[in-house]
Amino acid sequence: MKPVLFVTLWWVPLLVSGLGSPEEASFYYGTFPPGFSWGVGSSAFQTEGAWDQDGKGPSIWDAFTHSGKGKVLGEETADAACNGYYRVQEDVMLLRELHVNHYRFSLSWPRLLPTGVRADRVNEKGIKFYSDLIDALLKSNITPIVTLHHWDLPQLLQVKYGGWQNASMTSYFSDYANLCFEAFGDRVKHWVTFSDPRTMAEKGYETGHHAPGLKLHGTGLYKAAHHIIKAHAQAWHSYNSTWRSRQQGLVGISLNCDWGEPMDPDNPKDIEAAERYLQFCLGWFANPIYSGDYPQVMKERIGRKSAEQGLDVSRLPVFSLQEKGYIKGTSDFLGLGHFTTRYITERNYPSRRGPSYQSDRDLVELVDPNWPDLGSQWLRSVPWGFRRLLNFAQTQYGDPPIYVMENGASQTLHCTPLCDKWRIKYLKGYINEMLKAIKDGANIKGYTSWSLLDQFEWEKGYSNRYGFYYVEFNNRNKPRYPKASVQYYKKIVTANGFPNPREVESWYFKALETCSINNQMLAAETLLSHMQMVTEIVVPTVCTLCVLIAAVLLMFLLRSQS
Repeated sequence: MKPVLFVTLWWVPLLVSGLGSPEEASFYYGTFPPGFSWGVGSSAFQTEGAWDQDGKGPSIWDAFTHSGKGKVLGEETADAACNGYYRVQEDVMLLRELHVNHYRFSLSWPRLLPTGVRADRVNEKGIKFYSDLIDALLKSNITPIVTLHHWDLPQLLQVKYGGWQNASMTSYFSDYANLCFEAFGDRVKHWVTFSDPRTMAEKGYETGHHAPGLKLHGTGLYKAAHHIIKAHAQAWHSYNSTWRSRQQGLVGISLNCDWGEPMDPDNPKDIEAAERYLQFCLGWFANPIYSGDYPQVMKERIGRKSAEQGLDVSRLPVFSLQEKGYIKGTSDFLGLGHFTTRYITERNYPSRRGPSYQSDRDLVELVDPNWPDLGSQWLRSVPWGFRRLLNFAQTQYGDPPIYVMENGASQTLHCTPLCDKWRIKYLKGYINEMLKAIKDGANIKGYTSWSLLDQFEWEKGYSNRYGFYYVEFNNRNKPRYPKASVQYYKKIVTANGFPNPREVESWYFKALETCSINNQMLAAETLLSHMQMVTEIVVPTVCTLCVLIAAVLLMFLLRSQS
C-alpha cells in the first residue's frame, strides 16, 4: 500500500458528470468459477517482529525505522509488530476461521540469509520457522502462496553494494531464490518473486519515503527497477531449468497499480495521459516480462527529456537484445494489486525542472470528492476502476492467468474498531467488479484480500489498519480480535460469490450483530490489560517501599534500644 500525491478538485463532478459508471449501476449476483481460490495476505516485515532473534540479520527497514528522524509516523518500528514469529499456530487458526483457500505471505531474506549472501551463512532457525508455517498451513488445507521479496532487503547488501542500484543484486537474489526453492519447493507451488516493485523503487530510490531512503531523482528508481526485472527473470529461469520438472510449481510477480481514468473522455490528451499513467505504473514492469522491453511511451518520454536536460543517454536503462529475449515470457501468472482509482489529466512539466518520475509522466492525478473517503488520505472507494484494470491487463498482456494479490481498505479515522461497515462495503463492491471482469472474459484464478491482521504499515507506522483482525499493539501479547468483515468475507468465500439479494443482504446484518459484542469484549480486555500493567508496576513498587520503610523503622528501633 502506498500513499500518492494527488489533488482533490471540487469542480471535478462538473467536468466528469457525463462520464457515467455503468458498472456501479447494477450489482451482479452470481458465483465464481469452480476452483476459484480465496485468500488473505501479509508480509514478513509487517507482521513477524523478532527483528534480531534466532539469527536473523538486519534489513534495510530495520535500519530505516531505527534511524528516527521522523521517517515513520510516531517513530514506530516493527521490532515486535504483530509478534507473528511467535504466534504461527494461533494465526493459522484465524485463517481456518476465515475459511480461506490460500494464504499469501513473504519470506524474510535476512531471516534466512543474515548477510544476504548464501555463501556466508544459512540461518537454519529461519528455515525451520518457515517450514513449520508451511506445514501448519497444509495441515489445515490452506495453500501457501509465497513471496520471496516484500521490500526487506538485507541491510548488509545495501551497505556493501548499494542495494538495487547495483547489478550484482540479481545474482544474490538468484542464490536466495534457489535456496527457497530447494528448502520449501516440495510443498510450495505458487511463488511470487517481488511484491509491488514499483513502490519499492519509487519510494526507496526517488522520494526517499521508504527504505533505504534515497532521493536519486529521475535516475535511481529506473536503475533499481531495471535490476529488479532482471533478478525476477533470473529467478524464473532458475526455477524453470532446475526445479519445475520435479516440483511442478508456478512462478510469477505481483504488480500494484491504481486505475487511471481520463478526466475528459472526449479530450485526446487526457486519453493519452491516462494510458501513459498505466504504462508508467503497470507497463513499466509488465511490458518487459510479457513483451521483452519497456513501454514505448516510457522510452520516448524519458529519452526526450533526458536529451533536453543535456544527457548523452536516456535515464531509462536499455535492455540488450539478449536480455529482451531472456526476460520475455518469464511469468507463469500475473499477480495484480489494486486499491483505488484516479482521474488523469495532461500536464506538461518543463525539462528544466530537473529529472523526476513525476515530470517524466506529464500528468496530474485527481480524485472526485464524491468518492467515499476511507480514512487513509490516498484511498477512495471506486469499485468500477477494478474491473477496468483487470480487463486492461487481460487484453494488454495476452490473456494471462491473473491472481489478485492485494486488495483492501484501511480503517477510517473515527470508527468503532471492530464494526468496519466501510470495509464490508468496499469488499462487496470490489469483489463484485472482479466477478463482472470474469464474466467479461478475464482469466482470474484467485483473490487475496489485504490483510489478515492489522500490521506495521511502513512510513505510516500503526496508524492505518487494513486487517480483518484488530491487533491491540499496546498490549505486549498483541491479541487479535475479529472485525465484522471477518464474518462477511467468510460468507463470500463459503458461497463462492453472491448467490441472491436476500442472502447477501442478510450477511451484512449478521456481521454487524457480532461486532458490538466483540467491541464490548475488546473494551473489557483492554481495561483488564491496563489494570494488569498497573498492577505489575504498582504492586512491586509498593512492596519495595514497604520493605524500605520497614528497614528504616527497624534501624530506628535498634538505635533506640542501644
